[in-house]
Amino acid sequence: MGQAMSADQSGLTASEVDSWRVSLPCTRLEAEAIDAADDLVIDAVLMTTEEAEDDRERWRLDAYMEHEPDAAMLAAIVALVPSAAGTAPTITPLVEQDWVALSQEGLEPIREGRFVVHTSAHPTEAPDGGRALLIDAGRAFGTGHHATTSGCLAMLDGLADRRFDRIIDVGTGTGVLAFAAAFLWPEATIVATDIDPAAVEVTHVNAEANGIEDIALLVADGALHDDITQRGPYDLVIANILAGPLVSMAPELAAIAAPGGAIVLAGLLETQRSQVVEAFQACGCSLEAVDRRGDWSILRLAAGATRFVPANPPDPKGRDGWALDL
Repeated sequence: MGQAMSADQSGLTASEVDSWRVSLPCTRLEAEAIDAADDLVIDAVLMTTEEAEDDRERWRLDAYMEHEPDAAMLAAIVALVPSAAGTAPTITPLVEQDWVALSQEGLEPIREGRFVVHTSAHPTEAPDGGRALLIDAGRAFGTGHHATTSGCLAMLDGLADRRFDRIIDVGTGTGVLAFAAAFLWPEATIVATDIDPAAVEVTHVNAEANGIEDIALLVADGALHDDITQRGPYDLVIANILAGPLVSMAPELAAIAAPGGAIVLAGLLETQRSQVVEAFQACGCSLEAVDRRGDWSILRLAAGATRFVPANPPDPKGRDGWALDL
């Protein structure tokens, strides 16, 4: 069991306790893997924080939940950080104002090119000629603070001089990349999809908060949705997911790309780059740019000169939580 603090010990009454926090030390690699994962079946909001700048061994995982954690919940959280084996998690009761403040802890504004991404706790002004995006931490991945998301923002910013008429953001999370695309290419038709209905709901809420309209939102498994096919082909495909699903989805993502279209991929470690690139090269795509950020890489590829047509049906292997519904 963890080092639990009861409501009495914290000076709170049971009626005042609104939520609970479980904390454990972790490494940077573990923190980045947790932030990038979209298949964690844990009924808690997970936050990772760098405790010592540029020290990969000194990070912290905080898990926030509505109810006092039981043994199963603690075991699931401990399993996320193998480096903390033998360390008892710290369990802390919180009142409502603690939850609001602590859920945004450490999320200072992130600036990438024309964009600044901030939370409600850290409001800021947009850069000249740029756009400020309000993205609060919550039920969906993608606040802009993870290297993969911020790297995608930089990659999109670098494409600003190109014209795109149809754009799709696969695995949209909080919608931040779709919103950035809407700013850079306001005349484009934009589709944002996610396999998680909660993420699509969060994206809708965030779009309203940022005054962004006319983005089509779909719950979909990768590109396997009739509406996605009918709205394509797309001259810009964005997929910030994980290496396994990217490899598995390469044929379907290449198939919805317009000839010569740009494909931005993220969610992969540098050690996984070659297998992702090879999967897309097999579909006629070519690598054009790499942005390496720590252990993570963001890729930009070009679709082939002719539109790719998959020879085989979708392969469910490797989708890592992207439940196939064929």
